Formats: sequence, structure tokens, C-alpha cells
Amino acid sequence: MSKSVDFCGQPFHFIGIGGIGMSALAYVLAKRQIPVSGSDLRATHITQRLQAVGAHIFSSQQASNLEFFQEGDRATTIPSQQRWVGEAVTLAAQPGTLTAQVEPLTLPQVICSTAIQTSNTEYQAAQSRGCPIFHRSDVLAALIREYQSVAVAGTHGKTTTSSLIGYMLVQAGLDPTVVVGGEVNALGGNARLGQSQLLVAEADESDGSLIKLAPQIGIVTNIELDHPDHYQTVEEVIATFGVFADQCQTLIGCIDCDLVRGCLQPQITYGLDPNHNPDYTATEIQYGAQGTQAQIWEKGQPLGTLNLPLLGQHNLSNALAAIAVGRQLGLDFAVMAEAIATFEGAKRRFEFHGEGNGILFFDDYAHHPSELQATLSAARLRLEPSQRLVAVFQPHRYSRTHAFLDDFARSFGQADVVVITDIYSAGEPDLGQVSGQILAEKIAANHSNVHYQPNFKALTAFLPQILQSGDLALFLGAGNLNQIIPQMVEYYHAAL
Repeated sequence: MSKSVDFCGQPFHFIGIGGIGMSALAYVLAKRQIPVSGSDLRATHITQRLQAVGAHIFSSQQASNLEFFQEGDRATTIPSQQRWVGEAVTLAAQPGTLTAQVEPLTLPQVICSTAIQTSNTEYQAAQSRGCPIFHRSDVLAALIREYQSVAVAGTHGKTTTSSLIGYMLVQAGLDPTVVVGGEVNALGGNARLGQSQLLVAEADESDGSLIKLAPQIGIVTNIELDHPDHYQTVEEVIATFGVFADQCQTLIGCIDCDLVRGCLQPQITYGLDPNHNPDYTATEIQYGAQGTQAQIWEKGQPLGTLNLPLLGQHNLSNALAAIAVGRQLGLDFAVMAEAIATFEGAKRRFEFHGEGNGILFFDDYAHHPSELQATLSAARLRLEPSQRLVAVFQPHRYSRTHAFLDDFARSFGQADVVVITDIYSAGEPDLGQVSGQILAEKIAANHSNVHYQPNFKALTAFLPQILQSGDLALFLGAGNLNQIIPQMVEYYHAAL
């Protein structure tokens, strides 16, 4: 059995290939002409994108899926102009279809995420067949070792920061490979394969696998307890980030965060509080409805004016992280500022979904109290004093809702109306400790206009009763609440 991830042609099979983290890795491997298959229980635009680059997708999880690469006449067809040779990408001589023939009786390397249980049929079949089995993070760690890598870690802001860095480097002509935990229209999805030796990756701490990563440049945006299903205390979270920090050749950290400042020792710092004397900071900041303008400084020297089309203080901080990375890679500020000025953000990060009857509909992935407060404050910038901000929140995980119940109760002060629905379990059992209704009652102790709607049917019937022209309706959470937004937009269009 192989003890390390093999990028030299041995096939990969992803159990749950449609997940946002799994699919990004699968896409990069398929673009490198490595044979890739995977299973997922439903077809999506993500699995369709993988099929378009040659991955074979199974619509069910069963043992026979692992036999796909064991037939001598099986070939993986990859529509691409790129051919992976050793550690560099070169263009194929002629555009068209490239075919990678797979040797007979080849056992695939089986890749799982933390969501895959040992009772999974494919997982058990992989064990019985002697397939090399790796966690998703093992593949990412191997890629990070192979490239000149930038890894973005932190409790909040990882996806936006890594997406912004990746986009900035693409626009600057550095042609990086990018692997992020969200979809970015400007990058064509959640991953891209570049021809340079640069890699930008989002680094997840949720399951502790962050300690496997050893990039050339690491970023820590902030540290908080966000995953009580894995960590018992914030000290355990700090320890995980500490191992990651020690393994980075250069660590860039936001010293506005007390725990980053007090527990890590970043060689390069950024932040908006001048009292901490960060290496990269901003002054003359103007937060507006269409974005942020600020003067950017590097170690006491002015770099120039930044126009950031993303809202809020938290996104200006994310942009400072990107600038710090760019300067480490030798980019001129003017090049970075030009790129950042055209960045539209990642999907599900204050993403506009349409307007109906004068109501604006937005979606955001915020699911932690700190994220909710930052997102609601940013949303306020879009509104006139007479307009209302309506926050519709689907709590994510019983463990998180229970652990941060009091913090959630104080997180909706910027909203004029709050609507809570039931908890998205994310596979967790309901232990009877907390519910959406309990959360709504807690919030109501601090807010005068709170409503509880237990399910999507009740919610879609209720929202037209309270929404009015001029409102900004912001749907919040890491679950599937955003599925009802198109219905609401369609409802108001049909009513015209």
C-alpha cells in the first residue's frame, strides 16, 4: 500500500467528489491528466464541470465504482490543451482531446473527507481491496509541497482572502494554480490549473488537518472557536494554528486579532489598528455602499490608493493580507491595486441574487456570531436610514448553535427584522439541547422584531407578508437556505 499521495499517474477516486473542497482537488488532478473518478449522490454544476475535464462521475456510492480503473481498455478522456509533464505544464502541440490510458488492474487512490464515515460502502470496499486511502487534506498537503505555495488559514475570511490572492496573481500574469473553498466566477469555479509553480490554497482548520500543511507563505486571518464538534476549547484551536505557523517558511498574520497577536509570531503583520504597528495598514478609509477606498501603507511608507469593491472593514483587512502576499512575491502595488479593483468576490459571500418589487436579495455564508456581525454591518452600508435590513438566518450544526447560543443572541443588532428557521444539522444528531425556536427566543430577548419559521414551506409563505419595497433581504448560513432565494425573486417578478 502506498504511504504517500502519488501524482505520477495512479488513478484517484473521490468519495463525495461534489463537495466544495473535494471537487477543487479533483479538478486540478484531472486537468493534470491524472485519471480521476468519484461518486456523489446528486448531479450538480460542479460535477458537470468535473466531467467536462475528464473525471468519471458515479451517481451512487457502491463497491463496484472502485473497479472502473481495473479494465485494461478503460481510458480517461480529457478535453484540454494542457499536458502535465513531471512538475511543469506544457501546451499540447495540437489543441484537442488528450487520452490517458490506464494500466490494467490499477487500484485507485481513494480520497475521503471528514464527512465520510467508516460505514460508507465505498470506503469499506476500498479497505477490503487494499486501496491506498487518504484524507482530502493529504492531497492538498502533497500539492502544497510540490508548488511554491501560499496557504490561507483562519477562522473567518479564508475563502475571500484566498480567492482574492488567486485572482490578483492571475491578473498580474503569474498564472497560479488555485484551490479554494468557494466558487469564484472570475476563476471559473473553485479551482484552476496554472502553468507556473505558484499555488494558492485555502487551508481549513475545522477538522485539525491544518497541521499537515507546510507552505512557503502562510496567512492566518484570525483565530476563534468555530467548530465545537471537533475542538473542546479555544486553546486546542490555538495549538492547531501554532503547528501550522511553525511549518510556514513565512507567516503573515492579522494582528488586529488578539490570539494571532498574542499566540503566534508572524514575521509579517497586517491590520487596521495603528496601536499594533502593523507592517501593512490603511488610513483615510472611506466605507461606502459600492466598496471601500483607502490609502495603503507598507512599513510606514505609502504605497498608494486602493479601491476595493467589497464592503466592510473585514474585507479591507482581507485585502491587506493579499497585498502583503503580493509584495512578498515582488508585485508592484499599482499592479495589485488594478487587479483588486475588479475583484467581484466569491459566491455566497454577500452575493446579489436579484431584485423584485424594490427588494434586494443577497446570500451570505456567515454562520458564526462574529461573521454575522461583520456581514450585517457591511450590509448596512448599502442602505439609506429609511431602508430596512431583514436578516433571514438558518443556524448551522446543533453543536455550534448550542455552544454559541448567547453569542448568536447578541449578533443581530444591525438588522431591523430577524427571521430564524430550524437548524441545518450537517449530519449531526439532534440531542434535544437546542432548536431554531430556542435560538429565536434568545435573540428576541435582545431584539424587538424576531420571527421563527420552522421550515422552508412556512418561511416562503411568511416572507411576502413582512418584506416591503426598499428592504434588503439577507439570507445567512452555511446550509441550504439559499435554495429558496430564486423562489422569492421569481415570486416578486411574477407579481408585477
